[in-house]
Amino acid sequence: MDSEYHGFRVPWQKIISARKEGIEIFNDLKNSVREKITPFARLIPFSPNTLTLMGFVVSVAAGAVFALGKPFEGGLLILFSGVFDALDGGVARAKGIITPFGGVLDSVCDRYSDGLMFLGIIAGAVNGKLALPPILEIDSWLWAGFALIGSFLVSYTRARAESAGCRKLSVGVAERTERMLILAFGALTGLLSGAIMLIAVFSHITIIQRVLRAKTLLNGPSDPGF
Repeated sequence: MDSEYHGFRVPWQKIISARKEGIEIFNDLKNSVREKITPFARLIPFSPNTLTLMGFVVSVAAGAVFALGKPFEGGLLILFSGVFDALDGGVARAKGIITPFGGVLDSVCDRYSDGLMFLGIIAGAVNGKLALPPILEIDSWLWAGFALIGSFLVSYTRARAESAGCRKLSVGVAERTERMLILAFGALTGLLSGAIMLIAVFSHITIIQRVLRAKTLLNGPSDPGF
């Protein structure tokens, strides 16, 4: 699965393996933190929906600083917005106020956040303030566009499949948590172009995985055609 570009070999198997190990570590850490903050979640004076909106504002700020050519600060803000993503659910569970509308609001804010962050990256690349070298002779702002489309369609594919009768369709190599971690890591380490490319590739792989999984669940494995 390796590919080569200008003498540099891209070890896709190692990248995917590292990604899986990293996400497992992150999920373990997230679950541990969630367990520790649950007893204190009742003390947080904000509602889950307010925390969701606060996280959205931080994500908007991340997009703005990307547009201004400050990737490191953007990466920090992405991680900070993730704190609110963890808190809103924890507070909702601790206070027993999980509502259908809360899920809708969270999903809508996530889509806006994704869009504005990638638009900020595209704006920064186009206006010359964000130095993003091309990868595989494709400009990084185009990779960001592919990543943006993929991020939206990952969520849409799941929503559409579930509305058609699938149970929770969370399969795939790049859900939102993974995408944001890759983006933050790339921004913080100076590897933003590579991170954007990985998000673009993994997002569309996830879409294909979900379409195929939805086909199996809705039509059955013996269905002869698409």
